[in-house]
Amino acid sequence: MLLWGFPSEIPAASNTVLRADAHYIIDVWETDDGLPQNSVIAMTQTRDGYLWLGTLNGLARFDGIRFTVFDENNTPGLNSSRIVKLFEDSRTNLWIGTETAGTVLVKGGNVISPPELALGGSERRLAAVCEDSEGAVWLYNKNGELYRYLNGRFAPVFQGHYGPSNCRAIIAESGGPVWVGTDRRQTAVGATTALELRADSLDLLLGSRSGGYWRLANGVVQKWVTRDKTNRLELDFGSYRWTNAPVSAACEDRDGNLVVGTLGAGVFWFDRQGNATCISTDEGLSHNLVLSVLVDREGNLWVGTDGGGLNRVKRQVFDLLEATRGLTVQSVCQGDQGGLWIGFNTIGPNATGAAFWKEGVLQRFGPDQGLMNSSVRTVFEDRKQRLWAGTLNGLFQRQNGRFQRMAGARAIHPMVWTLHEDRSGRLWLGTQGGLVRWDEGAAKVFTTFDGLSSDVVRAIADDPDGNLWIGTEGGGLNRLREGRFTSFHKKDGLPSEKVSSLYVDESGVLWIGTSSGLARLQGGKWTRYTTREGLASNSIGYLIEDGQGNLWIGSNAGLMRVPKKALNDFARGLITSIPCRPYGKQDGLPTGECTPGSQPGACRARDGTLWFPTIKGLVSVNPARLSLNTNPPPVVIESVLIDGEPLNTNGIRTAWPPSVTVPAGKERLEIHYASLNLAAPDRARFQYRLKGHETAWIDAGDTRIARYSRLPAGNYRFQVAACNEDGVWNETGESMAFIVKPPFWLTWWFLSLATAGFLGTIMAVVHYLSTQKLHRQLEGLRQKEALEKDRARIARDMHDQVGASLTQLSLLGELVESDKDAPDEIEGHARQISQTARETTRALDEIVWTVNPSNDTLDGLINYVCKYAQEYLAVAGLRYRLDVPTHLPAAAISPEVRHNIFLASKEAVTNIVRHARASSVRIRLHLEPRRFTLEIEDNGRGLAGMDPKAAESRNGLRNMRKRMEDIGGSFWMGPAPESGTLIRLSAPFGNP
Repeated sequence: MLLWGFPSEIPAASNTVLRADAHYIIDVWETDDGLPQNSVIAMTQTRDGYLWLGTLNGLARFDGIRFTVFDENNTPGLNSSRIVKLFEDSRTNLWIGTETAGTVLVKGGNVISPPELALGGSERRLAAVCEDSEGAVWLYNKNGELYRYLNGRFAPVFQGHYGPSNCRAIIAESGGPVWVGTDRRQTAVGATTALELRADSLDLLLGSRSGGYWRLANGVVQKWVTRDKTNRLELDFGSYRWTNAPVSAACEDRDGNLVVGTLGAGVFWFDRQGNATCISTDEGLSHNLVLSVLVDREGNLWVGTDGGGLNRVKRQVFDLLEATRGLTVQSVCQGDQGGLWIGFNTIGPNATGAAFWKEGVLQRFGPDQGLMNSSVRTVFEDRKQRLWAGTLNGLFQRQNGRFQRMAGARAIHPMVWTLHEDRSGRLWLGTQGGLVRWDEGAAKVFTTFDGLSSDVVRAIADDPDGNLWIGTEGGGLNRLREGRFTSFHKKDGLPSEKVSSLYVDESGVLWIGTSSGLARLQGGKWTRYTTREGLASNSIGYLIEDGQGNLWIGSNAGLMRVPKKALNDFARGLITSIPCRPYGKQDGLPTGECTPGSQPGACRARDGTLWFPTIKGLVSVNPARLSLNTNPPPVVIESVLIDGEPLNTNGIRTAWPPSVTVPAGKERLEIHYASLNLAAPDRARFQYRLKGHETAWIDAGDTRIARYSRLPAGNYRFQVAACNEDGVWNETGESMAFIVKPPFWLTWWFLSLATAGFLGTIMAVVHYLSTQKLHRQLEGLRQKEALEKDRARIARDMHDQVGASLTQLSLLGELVESDKDAPDEIEGHARQISQTARETTRALDEIVWTVNPSNDTLDGLINYVCKYAQEYLAVAGLRYRLDVPTHLPAAAISPEVRHNIFLASKEAVTNIVRHARASSVRIRLHLEPRRFTLEIEDNGRGLAGMDPKAAESRNGLRNMRKRMEDIGGSFWMGPAPESGTLIRLSAPFGNP
């Protein structure tokens, strides 16, 4: 244990408690929870809301959920992990006093070690620190050295005045002097005229926010104030309540009341009248050796102990009726005499079935008092002060101090769940076997035979319009009006067919509790409320209104307080969620489960106190005295992770840059945030959005991490807001700018190049397509031109050959008619007519062959040329030899090529017959990959004695050359290898 500057032997302390009515809830955190050490020597709450803890194993930052530890290993500049003093000044600078490395200053996220306060051993350990009204920070160490720090400069005030180990405190009185306290006196320093108060034993000085200071000296608790350079006693609370236990720490609560920590007697919390409540191990404190105390902004008391870890002390919201502790309370109602009637669900021959509590006295009723069944499901006192008890074995009434089973109740089912008195004074019972109307001993039972949807009735209520509402187990909701039942089910808007409670408020709204949520019915309009809308649980046991505008709901997850205005606004569509304040064991409830299945369940007493049955006792709260947390919780962004790597998270006071840049190629962004509500951090609710990526706020519940993946490049702003346990929102919240860098293919220069390339490609494609279109148009024109040429050629051939022949035939016919008297002439004319007709037929065949597309092949051309040559040469009496490959390729030949090759070869054969004087002709075909050559050779007289130029000048040879050039071919004529003449006709395959 660490007893700083105090004797090792602690005398026995007196646990005198002047206020025994205060109840507290104490939570403890130790090393198993993340605390670096169980001795918490120093504490402070900074303006951002964090709780900072100094231990001998590092500095801890606490957000109510998680500890973040800083030590000399992970924090540059923090040269010691033994932290003994913490203080934040008005400029948000954090002063850290270490045991072995002097004092360090955290400023702007940087840890600075002022040389004036650096190394010097344990004697220079920071003993006290404060700030005056001018913003100057005063630092007092164990060596008796006093420094004043202002505007970045240190100025020594005095050194070694009182010697080591004698310092007690240094405080700056509001509007007054700076006081230095030692074990024997206190002295005013600074600009004020020196003042001094001596003491036999000065234990502690504490500046008060309301002015003046607390002085614990000579065994007396006093409050002093300095006026006009004199000291004046303001309050005197008398002698110490902790006798001989040394004083170790002190602080003020939000109301200016004094809290004192001691070494051995725990903590003493004073009120305005000087009465003190002791909080020690008897009340649940983890240790009576207290090293530090602090009251946070929500009013929670934090106690750092020597070996017992960190304690949070909260005033208990609910009070448990001690006489009912551990018992299952089923029903409660207030009697006419002001006491409470309580129904228990217990087992055993001596079990208590019912009880009456008044002024601290509990009177029990069981079998000896006539209550033969200890499972009392409902107790109820009607307007005639008659007390009824519904049990699992019938209906009982209290008469003359004893319970008697009602004789007329034999007609009803023995399991009675519900008792209700309507506005006209009639008593209604809900049983396992139907609805019962009790009329002075006569029971009228309504069951499913009368139109009730289920015989198991669990809740009853009536409204101002005379309707009786009945909630059943499994049959939904029923309305009894003018003797007729009408049922309502899930299809009508009911959350569940299991109705557990009913309540009609002053405005006539019917509230329905079910096993699957809450429902509101008004004017035929249904509204549902579940955990999706903000409730803490969907399993509802009972409903009650507190007179403060709130609806209280008992559930299997504790109590819920919901503002009725919010419920009504949600029903009107004005809001999308409801604020719900849940209460559980951390608020003083003995259990998180309220008792379901009875009516009446909860009770509102005449003084406004609410009484709630639970499975482990009866609890109460006065809503008018309920202290709500109205502080909007601070919201901080604690860390940012990019692809799992933390960014700037190891600083003591993280100084975030104006914006965080997410490099290109990083896909995952995690943002960790927190709500610094130390009273109930686990009940904080968050909402966030990434502006630029999301427009609507995302309800995150209690999740403290926002995750994004594959964000598009751009500028964003992350915003997060939070609310505390009472639904108070900090709408400003916290925000941070993010810049997501694009990959290189999305940078401006790459996009510019890509755009230029894309436009160039488009232009090239357009140019190509346009060119192709022009080519197609040109090809079409060429084809059209070729067609026109074919047509013109056909017309010319028809005119030149067929037309001339027909004209000749016509003339020969006329000659036959004119020479009819000359037989010889007629015979000659007839021969000529026959020859002309054959030539005409041959010419027409040539024309048809040229036009027929089936002949547009090499095979068709060669066959026709050879056929013509064979027939023509045979008539002329010349030998004929054909040298052609056995298999000709299936090569396409255009009509123009075919026509011109045929005419050129025809001209060559004709010239041989007419001029060559040959006896034989040889025709050869040579094939090449892209062209073919037709050779026509004779053995005639050849070109000897003939001028080649004269030969070339002849029309036939000139026409042959012209035809071959027109089709992209070539014409050659020369002497044959042996004798005679050789003509080569060469042409390409396909179109010329």
